[in-house]
This record gives sequence, C-alpha cells and structure tokens, in this order.
Amino acid sequence: MRPLRPMLASPRRQVVFYFLLTFFISWFGAFLLVAPRIFAGQPIPKFTGLMMFPVMLLGPSFSGIFLTGRFDGRAGLRDFFSRLAPSRISPILLPALLIPPLLVLAVLILLKTFVSREYTPNHFFVGAGFGLVAGFFEELGWTGFAFPKMVASRKGWFPSAILLGVLWSCWHIPVIDYLGAATPHGRAWPPFFLAFAAAMTAIRVLICWLYTRTQSILLAQLLHAFSTASLVVLSPSGVSPIQESFWYALYASALWLLLFLLIQFGAISTRVSSQPQQV
Repeated sequence: MRPLRPMLASPRRQVVFYFLLTFFISWFGAFLLVAPRIFAGQPIPKFTGLMMFPVMLLGPSFSGIFLTGRFDGRAGLRDFFSRLAPSRISPILLPALLIPPLLVLAVLILLKTFVSREYTPNHFFVGAGFGLVAGFFEELGWTGFAFPKMVASRKGWFPSAILLGVLWSCWHIPVIDYLGAATPHGRAWPPFFLAFAAAMTAIRVLICWLYTRTQSILLAQLLHAFSTASLVVLSPSGVSPIQESFWYALYASALWLLLFLLIQFGAISTRVSSQPQQV
C-alpha cells in the first residue's frame, strides 16, 4: 500500500483527518441504529442504546488501521502490528492495571460506609467482557494511530494525552445516557458527562504514559479494558442519576489526585519522550 503524499503528510493534518473519520463512522453508525425509533417519535430502550456502542467501535479501530496504511504504507502497518506484540509489555508496569478497580472500590466502599448503602459495589462480573471488547478495538485507533501522531505534531506527550482524553470523552456522547446504572440521567446528564469526562481524561493520561514507556498498544488495550470493566462490573445498581454523577466525580478526583502525586514524586514525568524507555 502506497502512503498518501504530500497533501496530508503532516502529522497534524493526519490527526485531524483521523478524528473526522472516526467521529463520522461512529456517530453516523450509532444514528442509523436508532433512527427508526427517532423518526417514529419513540423512546430509545436502554438495550438499543447500548447496542450503539459496538457499532461505534468501528470508528476508532477501522480508522486507525486504514489510515496507518494510507499515510505510512506497508512499513507503517508492520510497525503498527509489531506494537501489539506481548513482548513489548514490561512486567514492572503491570500493577498499573489495578489502579482503576482499586480506586473504584475504594471510592464506593467509602461512600457505602459514610454516606449510604446505595453505593454498595455491584458484582456484575459478566460485564468484564464489555471492557475487553472496548479496550481491544478502541485502542487500535486512539493509541495505535492518534496518540503517536499527536505527539509528533504537538511536541509533548502530556498535552497530547489531555487533548486526546477530552476528545475521547466527547466521542462517547451518543451513548453517555446509556452508560452506568442510573439511566437515563435526565437533568443529571450534564454533571454526569463532566464527571465521566474528567475520569476518562485521567485514565487516558495513564494509558498514554504507559505507552510512552513501552510503545505497547497491547498494554494500552489492557488498561482500557481494566478501566471499563471496573465501571461496568462494580457500578452500584441502586443509585439515582445525581448519586451516580457524584460518585463518578469522586472517582475522577481520586484519579487526578493520584496522577498529581505520581508527578510530584517523579514516578511520572510530563517530559517523558515518546520513545520507549528502559524499565
């Protein structure tokens, strides 16, 4: 496959093209799924709303692989798939995968103990499968294509990770009202989305940091899977929409506090190179 040159040669233009294509495929696909009910003036059932998510996964996964081939050619595709190899994962970084489940549990147990038993963590273990699917397909685009190009165009991994986290959060907008246990969120939609976006942006920073250390798409897929699975499996089923917004906000605060401490104590450097480091 011959790379496209020179019109879209700059990483910045490639990133813009990636997000336009990803959002179009994901959002248009989600719209087609629910369009019959929208045009009939019928409410969208939760199951139908959730089914938009598998359709949306085609956006980042297809765009990441397709645009790698179009922009970087066969050599780019070989490099892309080499970054999926398990050999790139450093065992010393694997404990980072436990950050999402441990923080979710800690927040919910504290709320259950000191606020209300409605925050009792759920045990919907089948939901772990949602995390595996989301992590595998999404990171083919977000980490496999978008993040390296953003680093190349913005000259820094940390601001690139923040921006990617915000865009990643916005990508979820069509299905936001069907995420969590307290759906639909009604008037609590804005605070729930803001809390969700804050948490996802923090998780994205962690994912990008791991990637800068290893250049491993697979490790990014695993952390994404652990993050999503933690929310699906443990989200309390008896909370109201505003209560759900509240505990998501606390979870986001815990993630950002952890990031702040890791940066302050030097465990994470915001000046880390985009090249893999020895660990």
